[in-house]
Amino acid sequence: MLSLQNAGKRFGPRVLFLEANWLIRSREKTALVGANGTGKSTLMKVLAGLETLDYGGLQQTRGMSIGYLPQEGLALAGRSVFEECLTVFDELREMEREVEHLGGQLAVLDHAGAEYEAAAERYSMLQERFHALDGYALDAQVGGVLTGLGFSKEDWARQTDEFSGGWQMRIALAKLLLAKPNLLLLDEPTNHLDLETRNWLEDYLKNYPFGYILISHDRYFLDVTIDRTVEIWNKRLNIYQGNYTKYLGQKDERRTQLEAAYRNQRIQIEHLESFINRFRAQATKAKQVQSRIKELEKIERIEIPEEEPVIHFRFPQPPPSGRMVVEAEGLSKSYGPKKVLENVRFSIERGDRVALVGVNGAGKSTLIKLLTGAESPTGGQVKLGHNVVSEYFAQDQYKVLDGDARMLDDISRAALKVPEQELRSLLGCFLFRGDDVFKPLGVLSGGERNRFALARILVSPSNFLLLDEPTNHLDMRAKDVLLEAIAAFSGTVVFVSHDRYFIDRLATRVMEVEGGDVISYEGNYEDYLRRKELAGGSLLVETAAKGKSPEASATAQAAAAEKDAGGEDSAKDRPRRLNPIKQKQMEERCVFLEEEIPRIEGSIAHTEEQLGVYVSAAETQRLSTLAEELRGQLAAFTVEWEELMMQLEGA
Repeated sequence: MLSLQNAGKRFGPRVLFLEANWLIRSREKTALVGANGTGKSTLMKVLAGLETLDYGGLQQTRGMSIGYLPQEGLALAGRSVFEECLTVFDELREMEREVEHLGGQLAVLDHAGAEYEAAAERYSMLQERFHALDGYALDAQVGGVLTGLGFSKEDWARQTDEFSGGWQMRIALAKLLLAKPNLLLLDEPTNHLDLETRNWLEDYLKNYPFGYILISHDRYFLDVTIDRTVEIWNKRLNIYQGNYTKYLGQKDERRTQLEAAYRNQRIQIEHLESFINRFRAQATKAKQVQSRIKELEKIERIEIPEEEPVIHFRFPQPPPSGRMVVEAEGLSKSYGPKKVLENVRFSIERGDRVALVGVNGAGKSTLIKLLTGAESPTGGQVKLGHNVVSEYFAQDQYKVLDGDARMLDDISRAALKVPEQELRSLLGCFLFRGDDVFKPLGVLSGGERNRFALARILVSPSNFLLLDEPTNHLDMRAKDVLLEAIAAFSGTVVFVSHDRYFIDRLATRVMEVEGGDVISYEGNYEDYLRRKELAGGSLLVETAAKGKSPEASATAQAAAAEKDAGGEDSAKDRPRRLNPIKQKQMEERCVFLEEEIPRIEGSIAHTEEQLGVYVSAAETQRLSTLAEELRGQLAAFTVEWEELMMQLEGA
């Protein structure tokens, strides 16, 4: 289909990759991964024919079609959204016009003439081909893709140049999906998509009839859409079978093998060098020395590329707030005639990590602004609890930064107690390295300033963080640092994110903003989807979320329980769906429990043995209390292990 042979590419004096061999087969679903700056986007442009190789060759099957979506930079104008998407079918539409023209000719030509026979033959051929290519369903195809990508029917008639850059990229993506090239090359296709649209794109790609290559920093998206991973590492292409999670495991194994081979080679080299240095001056050993020198020269040295250091950053823990962090009573917000929120009631308690979800425009950002006080409600009120101090990270947070301040100076002022080296490590994780830390903030791009603003919040957080799309502009490494820091944070967090992995790992509650209301679900995003599926989107809703009476809530809970217990949609009737990330977490937890339970049993036995030898009344009391605590922990761990095993077996 498409292949690279001994391919190499430079970026100025720097080599991006060398001796790259890659056979891209039909219908393979591949992720292209690697650290920032390794050449992923450049390689995509090479495959798309937009850049040339410096070494080696690229071969392509004749007649093969390739569609390429860059990260940004596309601008469309001059047509409505619907008409722009229809342009991918120009050949079919021309065929349709010819069929109509031939139909008109057949109505007036002499049926006995040769001209009629030729027209009838071409008419039949074109009509058959038009039908085979599903030409009669073009409008339906365009409408389905536009709807899936979040365009309302009212948007279809709008001019493309009325839309922002992110929505322009959605239009470009829609055209590619409709064109169905033999090979799709998508560079960060989820950058401008909300969660619901990402879910739709996941399903679309799973059923895509041809092959594609993805670059993405969304782990969950890669896990469910690809079956092969190609990594640019150590200036070589390394190919792994399986999704992103499997790739990570295989990569660790390969590095372990490479390190073992490196150690063995070093022993061999040191042995040869020792022999050469020892006998170089002895004439009787000259032949053996020359043999060893030639052997040493032939050895192809194994290199272990330096891995980027893993950054572990912890928030400075803020002073605790009261148990109740925020309460919303009858909260409403309108912009003119448009009602965004209406009579909303909910509460958030200390330690909650709340993910706000909903389609674009549903009101997630508006709700966060109401909680911070950045906007005033049209009706109702938001009450902050005792000793609550909030910190707000907006999508355009960069606008409030001092453009004249140098990066390192600015973040140092925000974190007086954090050592400079730790601050530089944190900035490096957010892709600010070397002399970048001395740049004035005003020379950075919007995305770079947003990354810096997020790092700045990490070093001096309040006890109530409100984060609006904090994962935008972050690679996987920076997301991991942010995720780890928030997970260890003792305060309260409300956040909007379109990264499924981030939400699944972090959220303890999901609040859905939809139709002017806010509905709350306990658990992470996977739990939210499952409960919506079981409850039809209306049950298992917290009383506070809808402002229902306790009796109404109890009725809803009873109905949900009845459905869960034996209704036609019962979870017992079908296996529970687990995403790969959560399943891996559960499996790791089982392994931990299987190691911990015998250890606790041993501790109990040892404690009981100590109780058999009297030392003092105080010591006996201490050992008795310890034994009781260990038995309670053992019982809890055993129950947890049994429940996890049942869930994994059911899945």
